[in-house]
Amino acid sequence: MPLADHLRELRNRLAKGLLAITVVTIVAAFYSEDLMRFLSDPVPRCEGGLGESTGGSCAVVSFNTLLSPFTTTVKVSLMAGIIVASPVWLYQLWAFVAPGLHKSERRYTYAFVGAAVPLFAGGAYLAYVILPISMKVLLGITPDGSANILALDDLLDFTVRMVLVFGISFELPLLLIMLNMTGVVTGRRMVGWWRGVVMGVFVFGAVVTPTTDPVGMIALAGPIIVLYFIAVAFSLINDRRRLRNNPDAELDDDEASDIDLTPAGVDEVAAVPSARALPEQASSASTDKDRRLNGFDDVT
Repeated sequence: MPLADHLRELRNRLAKGLLAITVVTIVAAFYSEDLMRFLSDPVPRCEGGLGESTGGSCAVVSFNTLLSPFTTTVKVSLMAGIIVASPVWLYQLWAFVAPGLHKSERRYTYAFVGAAVPLFAGGAYLAYVILPISMKVLLGITPDGSANILALDDLLDFTVRMVLVFGISFELPLLLIMLNMTGVVTGRRMVGWWRGVVMGVFVFGAVVTPTTDPVGMIALAGPIIVLYFIAVAFSLINDRRRLRNNPDAELDDDEASDIDLTPAGVDEVAAVPSARALPEQASSASTDKDRRLNGFDDVT
């Protein structure tokens, strides 16, 4: 299609995706209170208010500013709209990109999405499971006699950040598998990386998790390491299959393959008759004979 038609189609696809997000956001606004309660459930509440808040045993969830109830409601509703309407806007994005892909590229895309969605969901669920433990550890540092007053918008940001960190981190092994499928990284090289990967994953878990407790770090690093070794096993099997189909598959771009350099036999040389003399060369036979060498004249 011409460029103007592509831009027009992109505009229509974006409009449909934004319309779906807007509709779901408006519907989610009516259930915003239930959503905020669900996201703040991991916090141990003080039933009697601030008077019962002794040290790190519990906390009180509050709104700190006049606009906080409104902004938090809009934020939660918009987040729910983006998540619930994701099948619609992801389909619109795919429908715009898919016509330019080959059949094999579409197959790889289906496999990638089919594996990425459950991995992200598993990481998000794990984050929500360990949130109560992490919050108890963090609140436990509070000295006795002090009250923990948590702003609800900050609490929601903390919860969403934990979910996103765990969900995206679970995609790292899938990225390694895709690099192996494209021939960038081999399974043997991944095996050689295992010590550095284990150390790096624990450091990564300690840095990216919003909590400072070791529970969150171990809960994030442990599954990623398991998934990493699953990716290594898959890559080794895939490399063996690729090598079986193509013995030169593991060669680098600048590495020569094995070539048989044994000289082949040459057939007997056939005699080539001399060419006929040109009209301007036919004046003198002796001169023409003198000019010829092995049946060819000097001009030839």
